[in-house]
Amino acid sequence: MPIVNRIADLQPDMVEWRHDFHRHPELSFDVHRTAGIVADRLRAFDCDEVVEGIGQTGVVGIIRGRASASGKVIGLRSDMDALPIPEVTGADHASTIPGKMHACGHDGHMAMLLGAARYLAETRNFDGSVAVIFQPAEEEGGGGEKMVEDGMMDRFGITEVYGMHNMPTLPVGAFAIRSGPTLASTDEFTITITGKGGHAAKPHLNIDTTLIASQIIIGAQSITSRNLDPAQMMVVSICSLSTEGDSHNVIPNTAALTGTVRCYSEENRAMARERLDAIVHNTCAGFGATADVHWTRGYPAMINAHDQATFAADIADEVAGGCLRDIPSNLGAEDFAYMLEVRPGAMIMVGNGDSAECHHPAYDFADETMPAGASFWVRLAERAMPLED
Repeated sequence: MPIVNRIADLQPDMVEWRHDFHRHPELSFDVHRTAGIVADRLRAFDCDEVVEGIGQTGVVGIIRGRASASGKVIGLRSDMDALPIPEVTGADHASTIPGKMHACGHDGHMAMLLGAARYLAETRNFDGSVAVIFQPAEEEGGGGEKMVEDGMMDRFGITEVYGMHNMPTLPVGAFAIRSGPTLASTDEFTITITGKGGHAAKPHLNIDTTLIASQIIIGAQSITSRNLDPAQMMVVSICSLSTEGDSHNVIPNTAALTGTVRCYSEENRAMARERLDAIVHNTCAGFGATADVHWTRGYPAMINAHDQATFAADIADEVAGGCLRDIPSNLGAEDFAYMLEVRPGAMIMVGNGDSAECHHPAYDFADETMPAGASFWVRLAERAMPLED
């Protein structure tokens, strides 16, 4: 069955909702206007329960089906936050907030899930309950983790959870997914090297932090090339090198490096940290310098459960007449991973067509993809919790 007819009828409403969200972007956990509108709409749709303030500013709506014998509660998740990027689309619905825009499609994600919530609340053709989850702070802050820590899964009895994200270059309304490791963990590090600064004409009297930093950069490349199984994936990227001052004739006393580690397993995550720490401290010791390495642990790897990923692909086949399966994993990140750590589920990608990439100032979500996305949510809920004949 293709696009649901009732969902197609809701397209003008979904476009209106999305354009309003797009004009009024909000960042991280500071999504009070957005969350308030979401909650008001869910109440207007006659959801059985609407709870605000989960994970600081998250919203959950509960829609009960015509029966409850299955005992299932299927979670459907959308993110809500925008990015601190000036918009250059020139669209009629462009951001009205300088320096902020929906550059990752979360406005479209919300509109599709709201459309599905309205349909599901009208029809209730399922045995169980649907929890529509609107999450803050996906881009920064780990809102998914905060909602889990707030007890969301147990409070609403969620048994499985699904996410959806748009994908530029994939045709509008098409779907793609993979089972297993899909997106990477993200850890960040800052390395501060302390040597002995002095005159560039007398390097023998100094401990050159720029030279030491250069050796660390080269050594860090061995973590992936000489410590990781070549069949696996990891990046160790050092993204900045800075020193105090910018004089042509002064060897700086300190230097700082920043970067990120991305991979798919906790074992490799720990290995990369151990190896980088050793490279930094031993390199500095060899030159007579000292170092401090500060780590910020980021999102875990997002791993789609096999059964749920297969089920989601089957639903996409039904809605769109096909689904790309086993697409390549990539080293981007998604805090939906926190929800998948505690419940089985999967994230599917929906096509955004020939658009700018996510996080680009010219990006805009494709309105034309919303009927497919909302229809996917509806069919997933109904097929996961079918009513008995």
